[in-house]
Amino acid sequence: MAPVLFSLAMQQVLDNLKDLPSGTGAKDIDLIFLRGIMESPIVRSLAKAHERLEVVKLQAVRDDNVLLVTEIVDSLNNLPEKDAAAAELAKILQEPHFMSLIEAHDKVAAKCYEMPHATANSNVLLTSSLMPADAVRMIGIQKRAGEPLGVTFRVEQGEMVIARILHGSSIDRQGMLHTGDIIREVNGRQVGSNPCELQELLRDCSGSITLKVLPSYRDTPAPPQVYLKPHFNYNPATDNLIPCKEAGLAFSKGDILHVVNKEDPNWWQACKVVGGATGLVPSQFLEEKRKAFVRRDWDTSDFDRYELQIYEEVAKMPPFQRKTLILIGAQGVGRRSLKNRLIVMNPLRYSTTVPFTSRRPREEEKDGHNYCFALREEMEKDIKESHYLEHGEYDGNLYGTKIDSIHEVVDMGRTCILDVNPQALKVLKTAEFMPFVVFIAAPELDTLRAMHKAVIDAGLTTKLLTENDLKKTVDESARIRRAYSHYFDLTIVNDNLDKAFDMLQEAVERLFIEPQWVPVSWVY
Repeated sequence: MAPVLFSLAMQQVLDNLKDLPSGTGAKDIDLIFLRGIMESPIVRSLAKAHERLEVVKLQAVRDDNVLLVTEIVDSLNNLPEKDAAAAELAKILQEPHFMSLIEAHDKVAAKCYEMPHATANSNVLLTSSLMPADAVRMIGIQKRAGEPLGVTFRVEQGEMVIARILHGSSIDRQGMLHTGDIIREVNGRQVGSNPCELQELLRDCSGSITLKVLPSYRDTPAPPQVYLKPHFNYNPATDNLIPCKEAGLAFSKGDILHVVNKEDPNWWQACKVVGGATGLVPSQFLEEKRKAFVRRDWDTSDFDRYELQIYEEVAKMPPFQRKTLILIGAQGVGRRSLKNRLIVMNPLRYSTTVPFTSRRPREEEKDGHNYCFALREEMEKDIKESHYLEHGEYDGNLYGTKIDSIHEVVDMGRTCILDVNPQALKVLKTAEFMPFVVFIAAPELDTLRAMHKAVIDAGLTTKLLTENDLKKTVDESARIRRAYSHYFDLTIVNDNLDKAFDMLQEAVERLFIEPQWVPVSWVY
């Protein structure tokens, strides 16, 4: 296919995707992702740029325009009849500024800007004796008083070399300097070989600054498309390890960071997707070392002692229906009430599994309604073969949730709502189940006590909880939050059931209309 038809071919593929029979829910995840990429304005712009670069090769028409202008002026001056327009044109063509512009054009058009290929033994820091006469450049940059430039330096072979340019900084936005460039002079003053003195010199400058620079001629790599969701809060002002606190980027747990530079093993350059702030953040390696020596302040006997989450790589997806909705929380925080209300409100979109049990059915019970009844030997065999998401024993009978029953709900085009033990998240947080995980947190003890009293007074339950039961719920909720918060997509404090339900319903509705950040393993 000819290059000029590239964007047309993309549009044809997109039209064909839209004409495909539309399935329901998360089964179409690959199709949704592909459509989202092809509808992206960035991808469309790249296609148009590709066409133009393939068809049009940019080059100067000629490089002897000074001679051409001279000939035109001579012709205008030798006209047999004097003409006001011709005289004005001749005057313009002989203006010093116009002549300088034409001379500059011819010089640029005549030069070859293709860089020679570097050999394996070539020295990165070329000395001026090995460079062409015009290799040293005079570069002008603008700086406001007190504004940090966002650049650091190092000394290599006695030369002051740019070590790092912070993404989004003043220097980065102006685009005149690059990592690896050698700084020789600042406003006509030799820079020496002390990075701290150079930083102080630049800090005191304002307005226009002239730098004598030996360019590195290195190709600036495109920023890596790596997006991370941190599972911890960070404040550079309280970090004693960061080389420059002012260059640090503060963030909160759950923010989305675009990592643009990972060359430094300890400090990455990142940009917040929301807000656009940029700066240095601790690398995975540094934060793992730091947290490995911090003793956890809670009992981990019921939780995974060795799970240390720092960053999670994520990808942006178009809106889609999640396969599962997981409600996590301590016993008695209202998970089951919220689950049942969602299913009653929209039974065509939400459903849940029917638990299996080894006990005998009661007289009024039907198999597959409230329970699926199975032989104990059969359940024990399936448990050993990992066919159950979770299981337990009560009053001498086995109970459990079978993994196949989750798939059955999803295959009907519905989101399967589960209120499970937090340990099950290790199995569920995968592309197989694509969950949206909501932690239902217990309120403060006084609020929980008042809520329980209101339920008892209204006659909605006859089960009276003791003060110890209520305190146990609050403590268990806090332990679950500390140990499993890196799995949560949303946290709702249930201090009012109606309010909590509205928040939950609003959150799951947004999944159908807003792009979502999901683990990158779900996409690639």
